[in-house]
Amino acid sequence: MAKARALDRRRKSISSIRKITRTMELISRAQFKRAMDRAVAATAYTRRITALVGHLAHSGLAVSHPLLQEHAEPQRAILLVLTANRGLCGGYNGSVFRLAYARWQELGDWPQAGLEVAGKRGISAFRFRKIPPHECFTHFSDKPSFAEVDVLAGRYLHDFAAGDLDRLDVAYTKFESLSRQYAVVETLLPLTNVGQVGNLPPQDEAEHFGGPQYEFLPSAESILDEVVPTSFKVKLFKCFLDAAVSEQIARMVAMKAATENADSMISSLSMAYNRARQGQITGELLEILGGAEAING
Repeated sequence: MAKARALDRRRKSISSIRKITRTMELISRAQFKRAMDRAVAATAYTRRITALVGHLAHSGLAVSHPLLQEHAEPQRAILLVLTANRGLCGGYNGSVFRLAYARWQELGDWPQAGLEVAGKRGISAFRFRKIPPHECFTHFSDKPSFAEVDVLAGRYLHDFAAGDLDRLDVAYTKFESLSRQYAVVETLLPLTNVGQVGNLPPQDEAEHFGGPQYEFLPSAESILDEVVPTSFKVKLFKCFLDAAVSEQIARMVAMKAATENADSMISSLSMAYNRARQGQITGELLEILGGAEAING
């Protein structure tokens, strides 16, 4: 009887775990839908504002802005790593950390390198390897707001304009579709490719836009002073949104796999329990029959 009871206790324990994983899967599915809507909307806006700068670049205007130019003697670089505050999301945090760690090793050749990490999992991973981050952010939730990212982007813009920052790399998980998300490390400052529209080569862009088509009021320079910094802020915000929706997808897939695994284990344990119980009942019947025959004999 002891074996059957042990199997029954294990089956009940796995059933309880299955309820948790199934609930987390449903929560991640609901949060994923909202996060994906925000990421898709931000993607359209990012492409449009990048296209606007591309229009200006090919309308006869010489695009010149401090954010578009590399510094003559670069000294300081910052690596911003976007991870999750929670686990149970498969290899989401691990894939970002591996790329971020490799880029951090490359930045070791710079005179000054700063490491900034968003998410408790990334902070713990770097500290485990004896690399304490210079800045830690844990207030970015599953739904990052533009106001929160704007504060961070404003500091980077100020430091880059003042010459205290020469390069900004961001390690995060890029979202393309429900079936495709992958970890990347992108350089956001300086904005070297802000004038490119989509995947069109420069010569195709020039043919596509076809010469001057704008009148600038009050001036082209004042427009660029607004558009270029906004382009950087939107791109950084898009990184946070991609990271958020990719996290929910990874957690949804991981919890779905855990639930299916629990179903399989419960089925196997139920079969083992039924066999053990049947064996015990058969043994007890044989003992009863044997005792009855001994009494009658």
